[in-house]
Amino acid sequence: MEQGRKKWGFQGNQELNASSISVRGALNQLMANRDKDDQRSTIPLGRADPTMFPSYQTTPSVADAITDAVRSFKFNCYPPTAGIAEGKRAVAEYLSKDVPYKISADDVYLTVGCTQAIEIVVSVLARPGANILLPRPGYPQYEARVGCSCLEARHFDLLPERGWEVDLDSVEALADENTVAMVIINPSNPCGNVFTAQHLKRIAETARKLGIFVISDEVYGHLAFGSNPFVPMGVFGSIVPVVTLGSLSKRWIVPGWRLGWIVTIDPNGIFQQSGFVESLRSYLDITTDPPTFIQGALTRILEQTKEDFFSKILNLMREAVDLLYERIKEIPCLTCPHKPEGSMAVMVKLNLSLLEGVTDDVDFCMKLAKEESVIVLPGITVGLKNWLRISFAVEQSSLDDALVRIKAFYCRHAKKE
Repeated sequence: MEQGRKKWGFQGNQELNASSISVRGALNQLMANRDKDDQRSTIPLGRADPTMFPSYQTTPSVADAITDAVRSFKFNCYPPTAGIAEGKRAVAEYLSKDVPYKISADDVYLTVGCTQAIEIVVSVLARPGANILLPRPGYPQYEARVGCSCLEARHFDLLPERGWEVDLDSVEALADENTVAMVIINPSNPCGNVFTAQHLKRIAETARKLGIFVISDEVYGHLAFGSNPFVPMGVFGSIVPVVTLGSLSKRWIVPGWRLGWIVTIDPNGIFQQSGFVESLRSYLDITTDPPTFIQGALTRILEQTKEDFFSKILNLMREAVDLLYERIKEIPCLTCPHKPEGSMAVMVKLNLSLLEGVTDDVDFCMKLAKEESVIVLPGITVGLKNWLRISFAVEQSSLDDALVRIKAFYCRHAKKE
């Protein structure tokens, strides 16, 4: 120690290791493991961000709405807590189209993407001894945020043999007097399923029985292209209080714009009685806000985007899913138990017994990145060891190339009989 100086009194938080369970942390490791001498382009099937592909660009009218908001000079100020009135009203009207009651602008809180929405809701619920029920597999941002808060995460299973439905028996077994809420993601990231209205009603009835509310992550809302139509959890808000999380990111193909929302759907007023709404508003007073000009463009974006843009995106993903689902059948070490019906990703089971020198899903993905420059997310990142999460929101030619490379990887590592 230097003479006359005390020992430094600060150090890093050893308990903060969120990157070890984050999508971003896993993808950074995979990208770093690529062979720098491989002249082929890297094919990114690990992250649901298709904006690098020409077919997956937002519609010009959305960009025009942003440009006009900036050029109006009306949105250079700090926004009010929870968002500007016009933007909140636009979200309320957009979501009210799909539920049997009117959502008020006062029920809407604008956020910096859905990631901040998760942070806010988890922080408001956090108290010593409390626990929250999370899906497995699920989106690791919940796990990371809960790990940084005074909450215990308990995991209920999604059942691949039943189209990734919630195991409601496990929900009831996990809950106790300290359980505050359960999280569902619909359409599902990472599984690609879309819950039926009947199953959502059973979820609502189970949550009501347990005295907990439902956090419904609908960031992929309306990105449904299979036999099950998208039904918002808010339809069942009269049975159980619902907090809906959403954003522009996926449906409008603008994940970098970071505009999301928290919406309370609770016609019985339970959130008000419990103090949840008051705590939510108090937290928003001490956190950051989404850019005011994006809030100012919300009305035009939500009201004037044409259906042909949405249809085009759904058709692209439907064609990609058809290709992916059929071609995976040609790779013996991979099994897709349920054809995706929504979102931008699917879970695929990895059969290690057919592979030589591959120890687990992380090892598979690291070697695939190095040998074939294909990035796929290890299932352990989303809660299922020895599975893979594959994003299919890419150009069809890129997906085709990736599947050729994955099959070549299998052939190279297949066990010899």
